[in-house]
Parts: sequence; structure tokens; C-alpha cells
Amino acid sequence: MAQIKVHINGRSYDVACDDGQEEHVLRLGRYVDKKVGELANQIGQVGDTRLLVMAALVITDELSEAYGELEDIREGKAGVVGAGGGTSPADARAAEDIRALVRRIESIARSLEGA
Repeated sequence: MAQIKVHINGRSYDVACDDGQEEHVLRLGRYVDKKVGELANQIGQVGDTRLLVMAALVITDELSEAYGELEDIREGKAGVVGAGGGTSPADARAAEDIRALVRRIESIARSLEGA
């Protein structure tokens, strides 16, 4: 098991992760640090615990929205149909990009659930 340090809001935290997952966990830490920084800029330094809880809620809200979009895609509600009844090449590319994002979000969600 690997040990890394993530830096959030100017503090360093020791985190254990599976071998080979170090860069992934560091990337997640940078994302959390970004969200905490945005919140601190908006509301000020209200304490690490409150900022981390608020960041967790913001990130969970983002994940919830992504799950909702995923469900829409799975149910076929997210497609845009052109006037001819078909999907334009741009819409098809956008749909594929969304599917790729959904796969990435699901991967992140699985990583977070296992953390």
C-alpha cells in the first residue's frame, strides 16, 4: 500500500492508497483543494472542517447531477434529434463525449466509494 501526501487548503494530509493509484489520488486531492479554495474565496476561512464539509457537499452535488445526466442518457432522454429525424454528426460527437465523461465519472465514483 502506497503512502502519499495531499495538500488541501495549505495543509498536508497523509493518505494511503493502492499501489499504482498515487497519481489518481493526488489528482483527486487537487480537485478537492480547488473546491475548498473556491469556497474559501467566497465565504472566507471558516475553519478546515467546515470548508471540507462544504466542499464535500459541493462535490457530491456535482456527482449527483452527473448521475442524473447518466440516467437520462441511459433512458434516451439526452439525445437531440434534428429536423430530419436523425442526429447530426455534431450531436453524435457530443453524445459520445458525454458518454466518455460518464465513464470517467463512474470511474471516479468507484474510486471514491472504495476510499
